[in-house]
Amino acid sequence: MGSLDRSKKRVQIWKKAAFHFLVCFVMGFFTGFAPPGSSSIFSNRVALNQTITNGEFSPLSIEALHEGRTNESLSVSLEAETPVAVPSSSSSSIAEPRTLLVEEDVDQTPLVPLKQLIIVTGIRSRDLLQVEFLRRLGYTLKLVAPPLLWIVVEPHSDSNELSEMLRKTGVMYRHLVYKENFTDSVAEIDHQRNVALNHIEHHRLSSIVHFAGIYNFYDLEFFQSLREIEVFGTWPMAVVSANRKKVVVKGPVCTSSQVIGWHLKKMMRSSESRSIGSALHISSFAFNSSILWDPERWGRSSSTQETSQNSIKIVQDVVVEEEAKLKGLPNEDCSKIMVWNVRIPKQPINEHPSLLVNPSTNPNWR
Repeated sequence: MGSLDRSKKRVQIWKKAAFHFLVCFVMGFFTGFAPPGSSSIFSNRVALNQTITNGEFSPLSIEALHEGRTNESLSVSLEAETPVAVPSSSSSSIAEPRTLLVEEDVDQTPLVPLKQLIIVTGIRSRDLLQVEFLRRLGYTLKLVAPPLLWIVVEPHSDSNELSEMLRKTGVMYRHLVYKENFTDSVAEIDHQRNVALNHIEHHRLSSIVHFAGIYNFYDLEFFQSLREIEVFGTWPMAVVSANRKKVVVKGPVCTSSQVIGWHLKKMMRSSESRSIGSALHISSFAFNSSILWDPERWGRSSSTQETSQNSIKIVQDVVVEEEAKLKGLPNEDCSKIMVWNVRIPKQPINEHPSLLVNPSTNPNWR
């Protein structure tokens, strides 16, 4: 009898286990069909318990703490904008900066875009020092506020040294190359300037044009003064020789921004008044580029300009004829020197064959 009772108990245990397993399986099967966002009795009870527990023991959130302060500051700012006089308090001092900011936005004047500057630089053929001084000029132009375009003209060469140097300066530039050969350095320099001016005329680049030599040194205020030019502008320039202990000033003599005379080496007769252009150093004047493609605006015949290939000569002639339109720079004091030209003798590469590849690699140049 004992063995029979034990077998019955085992069967009942297995039946209960099987029944519990079947019930759990069915519940899990149907629970899988329920939508994920639906709430159940158990979830409601758990959420209720968590709310009670958190409300008793956990601190308030940051949003809840600042909710009252935000509403208070909002009401204070609205009161500060009304014309009703309010006594000063700690809350009104908080609202004052907001009111000032709104007034500043209303009083802001529209921004006026700066005029574009075009700086033209020519490179002499086979000059040992030109790359180093050109790099120095590039670093100077990098400090000038944009928009600025640097046009560099050089004879055709198989070396890429100049192109790589221009890319590293960080200045927007255009590198122009010509294939003509010159034995006269003056004729070559004039050709370089004409190449640059023809490029400006062809693309109609509206700007103020200035010819900058690689041996020029500038005050940064000079470039800001260039943007004040409407037609023509001129300024005095100091010429310093490397082996001479003297400084020669070239350019205009003026009061304020009005040109009243010129710095000349010798007195000129009245019949030589047109040779005033010789007193103008190429780096001591700038002009509006529209004179190149719109000559009638300046009272010149377009047919005469179309037949001429010497653009730099045309510009110089217009400057001489329109001397009354010349504006002295800077406006406050035209006698202020902002450009220096250092006369450095040309160093042919043939005399330094060891530096032919790259002058900057020689320790003596560092």
